[in-house]
Amino acid sequence: MAAMTVHLDVVSAEKALFSGRVEDIQVTGTEGELGIKHGHAPLLTTIKPGMVRLIKQHGEEEVIYLSGGMLEVQPSSVSILADVAVRAEDIDEQAALEAKRLAEEHMVNHGGELDFRKAAAQLAQAEAQLRAVQSVRNLKK
Repeated sequence: MAAMTVHLDVVSAEKALFSGRVEDIQVTGTEGELGIKHGHAPLLTTIKPGMVRLIKQHGEEEVIYLSGGMLEVQPSSVSILADVAVRAEDIDEQAALEAKRLAEEHMVNHGGELDFRKAAAQLAQAEAQLRAVQSVRNLKK
């Protein structure tokens, strides 16, 4: 028997990154981890910097890094709107490691609350990119 699917669109400010049928979606909302399958209740929430893990219609898995954004679940479709969305295999791991190092340095040497918050946000994004890269590595094992 074929798995039940839902249509998913992942769109960034620059381009549509994914559009197709998926069996399962895992993403981090501001209130915690979300697992979405066919028949999920309608939902509108913000999402934190992190990754969305998709199980496509025939079982293939894909990981996409999201800078944060909005998630909308409707009866027949799911939409993820993000400022930045990048397939995990396209992330420059060295650049993410350097961004993490710089953010940690800025957090230690911050000039005020605003600088600290900005550095903390940059650190969260760099760590999310690195988790996405590691997740893809684990899939290929």
